Amino acid sequence: MKHKRLPLPIPLALLVLLIGLLSSCATSKPGTAVQKKVQGKTYVIVGASSGFGRGMAEQLGALKANVVLAARRTELLEEVAAKVRAGGGQALVVTTDISQPDQVQRLADAAVQQFGRVDVWVNDAGVGGIGRFWEIPVADYSRMIDVNLKGIVYGSHAAMQIFKKQGAGVLMNLGSVESHVPLAYHAVYAATKGAIKNFDQALNQELRLSGFRNIEVVTIEPWAVDTPFWTHAANYSGGTPRMAAMDPPTKVVNAMVRSSVRPRQELPVGWKARGAVTSHRLLPHFTERLSANIAHRYQIKTAPPAPANAGSLHQPEVEGRGVADGVKARIKAENKQRREQKGK
Repeated sequence: MKHKRLPLPIPLALLVLLIGLLSSCATSKPGTAVQKKVQGKTYVIVGASSGFGRGMAEQLGALKANVVLAARRTELLEEVAAKVRAGGGQALVVTTDISQPDQVQRLADAAVQQFGRVDVWVNDAGVGGIGRFWEIPVADYSRMIDVNLKGIVYGSHAAMQIFKKQGAGVLMNLGSVESHVPLAYHAVYAATKGAIKNFDQALNQELRLSGFRNIEVVTIEPWAVDTPFWTHAANYSGGTPRMAAMDPPTKVVNAMVRSSVRPRQELPVGWKARGAVTSHRLLPHFTERLSANIAHRYQIKTAPPAPANAGSLHQPEVEGRGVADGVKARIKAENKQRREQKGK
């Protein structure tokens, strides 16, 4: 069966601009209606010690939700829990490595025992690996798959057991723009993110066919974002991890909170993510080539030198404790310094 190729009705640049205008409301701070729906609901957030997970937990606390916080760094979870409680919410800390199914089940049991139900389960934990495929150790790839893919499966399975008993629930899994547009130097990371999209789409269809109309699965797909992801990534590229035009984490956090009460099966966050996804649908090979060139420039060609390391893959990192990580500011300062040196 032949498939018709999509036409290009307007120039791609105008299309991306239009997408940005249409999507701007989807990433703004949740309004009053969303706040009312969040209050009193119970959220499980795996990966709550930093980045999107921490940002979402703190925002949910301010909206007076019950938040179950899971990650490997217990001391940071306690710090986040204090902020959740200060905002008016309730918090429960359960130290969890999502790659261990027994720990994920213990998390699920603790959440139900404490709050009686789970309304939203968020699998936000993820680890990256940057470098040429053949230069990254196989052990690092194995760990990346254990966390990014198998961990999502374990968390989703535990959540589904709860949701089936309740007859309702929202499962939110963190994909990426790389679920659609794989980046050079991210080969296995991109593979795990593509797998998450396919997993979620199949799961939504299984729920439909089984009559579970009130259980929904959401795939969140951000562009590159200024979070501790870059500090925590395994890095064998020779340069300091980074990417072009990174979004602020608040954009993604706001979208995740809103989508938890107004679920959409697939959510590219922000105009850059939406533009990249649309571009890939229209011009897949061009988009992949352009994206690879950008990754090469920012992660190989112009990045300050950095030693090879496994990041937070096998052991938690001390650094990278906040929602944001200041990567954009560091790039700006480096570019300024570079210009000044050229001018001398």
